[in-house]
Amino acid sequence: DLYRKVFVFRNDPSDAYVVLSAKLEQPLQNFTVCLRSYTDLTRPHSLFSYATKAQDNEILLFKPKPSEYRFYVGGKFVTFRVAEGRGDWEHVCASWESATGIAEFWVNGKPWPRKGLQRGYTVGAEAAILLGQEQDAFGGGFDVYNSFSGELADVYLWDMGLSPDKMRAAYQSLRLPPAILAWKSLSYEVKGDVVVKPRLRE
Repeated sequence: DLYRKVFVFRNDPSDAYVVLSAKLEQPLQNFTVCLRSYTDLTRPHSLFSYATKAQDNEILLFKPKPSEYRFYVGGKFVTFRVAEGRGDWEHVCASWESATGIAEFWVNGKPWPRKGLQRGYTVGAEAAILLGQEQDAFGGGFDVYNSFSGELADVYLWDMGLSPDKMRAAYQSLRLPPAILAWKSLSYEVKGDVVVKPRLRE
């Protein structure tokens, strides 16, 4: 249980990462991924990387610059332009549904205009899920200049699209539905220089 704790990625650039284990019974037709990050990086960095043997960017949350997020599904991406952070925690949730190809993106509890992405696609279940690096091969192929440096917390992955109420609940750290990956019952392995510490402030 990592409640009120964070992963601190201490180095910049970094070769460190955290491997997450998820119990995935079948491929994903819908999903939502949420996490909270705290960094002063201005270079590109990866937040959440879910790779299969067939596709290294099966699900990827990537920040090429402070005012932009890229949300990948099955190797294709849409871009969400955001206000530059004011040196504070940023909470993001990205959800996707295969039937409509609708990608939703929420920043700090507010929805951005929805975009279309990979309608009819299915996300593979046999995945390597990493925090802090972008996979260019299954479980590896890292570029340190895409690595994350800073603090990460409140990582969740659901096999469904969350309702607007639940998206806001995730931002406010309220009760959430059972998840494939849940911060309060996370199965993880640290690789390299990552430290688990209490969260300093809300």
